Amino acid sequence: MTKYLVTGGSGYFGALVVARLHAAGHYVRVLDLNDADDRPGNVEFIEGDVRDRSVVRDAVDGIDVVLNNVAQVPLAKDHELLRTVNVDGTVNLLEASAAAGVSKVVHTSSSAVFGVPKVNPVLPTTVPAPMEAYGHAKLAAEWACLDATRDGLDVSIVRPRTILGHGRLGIFGILFEWIADGKDPIVLGDGGNRYQFVHSDDLADVCTLAAAQQGPGIFNVGTDRFGTMRQTLEVLCAHACTGARVRSLPTGPASFGMKFTAGLGITPFAPYHWMMYSKSMWFDIEHLHERLGWTPNWSTDAMFAQSYDWFVENRSITDDAEASHHRRSSKQGVLKLAKRMSGLLPPAR
Repeated sequence: MTKYLVTGGSGYFGALVVARLHAAGHYVRVLDLNDADDRPGNVEFIEGDVRDRSVVRDAVDGIDVVLNNVAQVPLAKDHELLRTVNVDGTVNLLEASAAAGVSKVVHTSSSAVFGVPKVNPVLPTTVPAPMEAYGHAKLAAEWACLDATRDGLDVSIVRPRTILGHGRLGIFGILFEWIADGKDPIVLGDGGNRYQFVHSDDLADVCTLAAAQQGPGIFNVGTDRFGTMRQTLEVLCAHACTGARVRSLPTGPASFGMKFTAGLGITPFAPYHWMMYSKSMWFDIEHLHERLGWTPNWSTDAMFAQSYDWFVENRSITDDAEASHHRRSSKQGVLKLAKRMSGLLPPAR
């Protein structure tokens, strides 16, 4: 039986990993600021901050494998939090893991480290070039992982594309609400940008496979069946059967409007949203076949349909203020007005 520590184990993805490891019969410990209602009773919980070195030392004591999922998300606009949690917290965890004799660390990073890529697909050898604070913080955490690897700790880095799956909400909760209410979702420009997603179950597969592999690695994870942003939303609207229809806004003015209203605190957007929503990005995942023997189970269309159906069935609980960012719907702000007016926009073509 392997002893696992899952940091951020009360969040959307962390809780999924905890449940999977527990079901496989492993000993699991969670380090998080908040407990989760669905934590299995015999999974140990340590309440604490990854920035607290003494707490982190206690958390890694006796652990074989660490799965690091703690992160301040892009919507947390406090740059100090982005740095201290995502970077300093990771450094604390790596140092404590090395001192405790942990055999493996798997660090969940982000595709935000690549900013808007100049060329697609993004390869494992593509040099990261973040364009906003969250991406810079995640890249700095990767550098800490590489430093720890050079010092002898076995660390693998997993970079997911945008995550979906049943129960995944955040900004997707807004999209699903619009479509469920028959309101029209919006793309920027013609929506012809190719955009890759990853299902949380597929991502969990990669993280657990990486945890079982001896030796460091860097793994870029996404589905192999995806299309353009417009196609994705058109298929979702057809699945929902609510009469919602994809509409379009000019890219430049819309991106400016997202940035301006986010600055005023009246929309839930982060810089990555207005930088990437109209841009193409996808990972080449051949290295995952070669190194881990992994193939994604979920297409973009299937994961959107499942995520949307879960939202519809559980809509009454999607505004839980106590849940993590990705386990509750983002607050719409003035997007409520945009929702009412979306049908006046031209159809996406």
